[in-house]
Amino acid sequence: MPNVSERARTLASTHESGRVVVLPTVWDVWSARLAVDAGFEGITIGSHPVADAIGSADGENMDFSEYLAVVKRIVDAVEVPVSADVESGYGLVPDELIGRLLEVGAVGANIEDVVHSEGKRVRDRAEHADYIGAARRAADEAEIPFVINGRTDAVKLGTDVFSDPLAEAAERLRLMEQAGARSVYPVGLTTADEVTRLVEAVSVPVNVTAHPVDGHGAGNLAALTALGVRRVSFGPLWQKWLAALSSAQLASWSSNG
Repeated sequence: MPNVSERARTLASTHESGRVVVLPTVWDVWSARLAVDAGFEGITIGSHPVADAIGSADGENMDFSEYLAVVKRIVDAVEVPVSADVESGYGLVPDELIGRLLEVGAVGANIEDVVHSEGKRVRDRAEHADYIGAARRAADEAEIPFVINGRTDAVKLGTDVFSDPLAEAAERLRLMEQAGARSVYPVGLTTADEVTRLVEAVSVPVNVTAHPVDGHGAGNLAALTALGVRRVSFGPLWQKWLAALSSAQLASWSSNG
């Protein structure tokens, strides 16, 4: 069993270091070991790629116990800290959510503000910050410096939901930081201006999603670093890139190629 406290301290200190950390988004033991062998100092598990890998669908459609079994296999297979995407919490109260993650050895989690199990209801600012805060207290009571990556979909949801999505995202990030998030994750950013504005809104690391080959709309890793980004993950993009590449190569071997 991995030393959860030690891994949590490692991940937390990485986030506090001021340097950029890239956490490849993995979905099974194979992809996790591939990322670690490539030299990454930590990994994050994505609900979307895991759901695709086990024949389910993203949006809290997986059985949470089945998902945690995947998380545990990955945690046990590597020697680096592992964070897990838990969407909006799978209907669990924060104490139970954090407890179950710690039981399988995860030392960080993405927690988002869209509640898929309730018709994709969007938590209001205070409600989501309160959930993050309760999760922070649960981890602190367990004496684990757990890294909560507070996610908001405000920019992704756009003007259909918010009159000023970027301003809404900035306020949500500030509230999540105040509640105890050690990093924040505004998904849907596509430009350098968007990145800059949200980096300036908080003092904790801002996570952006990048493509492992094509980078981000704001540029490559060097450009993102210059803009102040301090955490990068791949979401489902690494798995999707591998799928597209494999499909193209395999087609020449099939009877329909």
